[in-house]
Amino acid sequence: MKKIRRKIIVIAIICLIITYIVINVVSICSYSAKDEKCKTDVAIVLGAAAYEDEVSPVYQERINHGITLYKEGYVDKIIVTGGVGEGNEKSDAYYAKEYAVQMGVPAEDILTEDTSTITQENLENAKVIMKQNGYETAIIVSDPLHMKRAMLLAKDAGIEGYSSPTPTTRYKSLKTKIPFVAREVFFYVGYKWYRIFD
Repeated sequence: MKKIRRKIIVIAIICLIITYIVINVVSICSYSAKDEKCKTDVAIVLGAAAYEDEVSPVYQERINHGITLYKEGYVDKIIVTGGVGEGNEKSDAYYAKEYAVQMGVPAEDILTEDTSTITQENLENAKVIMKQNGYETAIIVSDPLHMKRAMLLAKDAGIEGYSSPTPTTRYKSLKTKIPFVAREVFFYVGYKWYRIFD
């Protein structure tokens, strides 16, 4: 009887864990389509690496969306984020600003956060820039599947933020989406538990 009870308990725990993971997968995927863009002070474009003196294709799509929000009048400024990546002499944010300027955004309307290495730092450091400049509201820009975690981090950073995922993304096929979702679930769930015990 004891062995049977133990097996039942183990199976129940496994089922609960699987259910919890599935719930978070569904939550992340459903949130990815949520676009709350509205008039705000700035767009915070979350970093995604740069190499060989230019932004990565993933980061380029994010910057493009930030530029669109700017040109359509949703934001007055753009904050590009990202520190110095391995093998680079300048920050990801530096290359992001260069790209945005080439795409027609005035340099004075682009602010750079150039010390972060992870999403949490992107947002916490961007909040400092916002405070220094008297900005209160922001549209958060990233890939759709990244938005759920990004918005939780933005909230914890004290940012009044609104989600606006990129309408275009490099993560299109199942081959690229599945690892992205798995990664997001891992970090999202991990961060939620971290918040409980912090």
